[in-house]
Amino acid sequence: MPDIALEVSPTAVKARMDAGEPLRLIDVREPGEHAVCRIEGATLIPMRSIPMHLQELDDDGPPLVIFCHHGVRSLSVVDWLRRQGVENCQSMAGGIDLWSLTVDPAVPRY
Repeated sequence: MPDIALEVSPTAVKARMDAGEPLRLIDVREPGEHAVCRIEGATLIPMRSIPMHLQELDDDGPPLVIFCHHGVRSLSVVDWLRRQGVENCQSMAGGIDLWSLTVDPAVPRY
């Protein structure tokens, strides 16, 4: 598998989605944050529970795009996943905050 960049911009994620590429968006924020705003179709798996979900994330399914509020937690999750052998994952740079600013202004900022 070619080297995949650790991070991908929200606009690139949206372009891939619009092009019909199947992606699995994984939201690693806390449930309280998820209650404030979310990206439609994303799966909430809070950061601390990622290890319990390793088996379902480490499969031959569509690429994983991990995101959080600003991109810090998601980057550490991607780093951890890659060390567990999950190569097909990227962190969405800037998180849901940058998604709101550059892709979907209907997503509330906090």
